[in-house]
Amino acid sequence: MIHARKDYTERIQDSANKIPADEPVFLIRAQDQVSAQAVRAWAHLHRVNGGSDTAFTLAMAHADRMEQWGKTHGTKGADVPPEGMP
Repeated sequence: MIHARKDYTERIQDSANKIPADEPVFLIRAQDQVSAQAVRAWAHLHRVNGGSDTAFTLAMAHADRMEQWGKTHGTKGADVPPEGMP
């Protein structure tokens, strides 16, 4: 699994090895000020491209949870590690 951030490589792992080592992944945290919007955009794109209603519903509910978390804990711009992006 390839992360956009080098510092996630050691911290965020797939212990079940279901994600191939060479597959890029992208993590969006609820603290990111656009997290809920990004997940909702993904859900809509998923749906218009023939994706399942179940995945759409799950993603929209998760976006709602992210939005609520942000209202409770606050949000900010995305973190960028000191070394920058690879």
